[in-house]
Amino acid sequence: MGRTGLRVSAVGLGTMTWGRDTDEHEAAEQLRIFLDAGGSLVDTAATYSDGGALDIIGGLLQNEVHRDDVVLSARSGVVDGRLDASRRALLSSLEETLRRLGTDHLDVWLVQAPDPGTPVPEVADTLAHAVSSGKVRYVGLANHAAWQVAQVATLLEHGVGLACAQTEYSLLNRSAEVELMDAAQALGVGVVGWSPLGRGVLSAKYRHSVPADSRAASPHLRGFVEPYLTAYARSVVEALATAADGLSRAPVEVALAWARDAPVVSSVVVGARTPAQLRGALAAADLDLPDEIRDALDDITQPAGRR
Repeated sequence: MGRTGLRVSAVGLGTMTWGRDTDEHEAAEQLRIFLDAGGSLVDTAATYSDGGALDIIGGLLQNEVHRDDVVLSARSGVVDGRLDASRRALLSSLEETLRRLGTDHLDVWLVQAPDPGTPVPEVADTLAHAVSSGKVRYVGLANHAAWQVAQVATLLEHGVGLACAQTEYSLLNRSAEVELMDAAQALGVGVVGWSPLGRGVLSAKYRHSVPADSRAASPHLRGFVEPYLTAYARSVVEALATAADGLSRAPVEVALAWARDAPVVSSVVVGARTPAQLRGALAAADLDLPDEIRDALDDITQPAGRR
């Protein structure tokens, strides 16, 4: 992960649906599948299912897997639906996260999003304090602009360092390539991409309709998916499906391999509602995209700032 000594799996396991759409039994099966496939990075947040995801992970750490078998990554910085990256809010969230997980430390702790109301030095000092306290091993930022990542990385460069920047990254959202990835490479910060399957749209499940059991049909996740149910997204999915057919692979595998193998990317986090969906994504483990396929997908989805 960046210039640190931390090693993480190229695909991480997201837990956004755990505790709401994915119950503890399905979550346990997902984790077993993930670890058996060689995965290590488990990504969560204090806000997922109002803390329910943390409780499920905590139970699994007690009964299903050894703590050292996973690299636990968690985010804080949202309180009652509003951004709050103050020292008080972040450290309170960290304590609550550790309590619910039933562990004494996080491997990676990230600030969920930039908070205009908190000075950047305070955020950096809080991250440094968390590491020095022993409750956190590495720190990062999620959903921050390149200049914000650079600012915090500079403040931490002679101390704990900034391990990673987490950002949305897929064939349907390549905005990170405009500035963030160049900044991360220059700073030695690893990039962790979330939603590499375009919020599920790149699975091609929405090509003809909205399945009744999909996120787009879910009352609390519909708004998350709808931005990518567009004519442009459909054209990308069709191109992806054509490429997948040519390789005799599933679209989900091609989409995941494309994001996973991008320069500077340390890991991509896949969230699956069911064990079957997770197996489908992990099937991409042995897929090395031919250059001509990657180039074609790059041309079709080139971000505006890179054209």
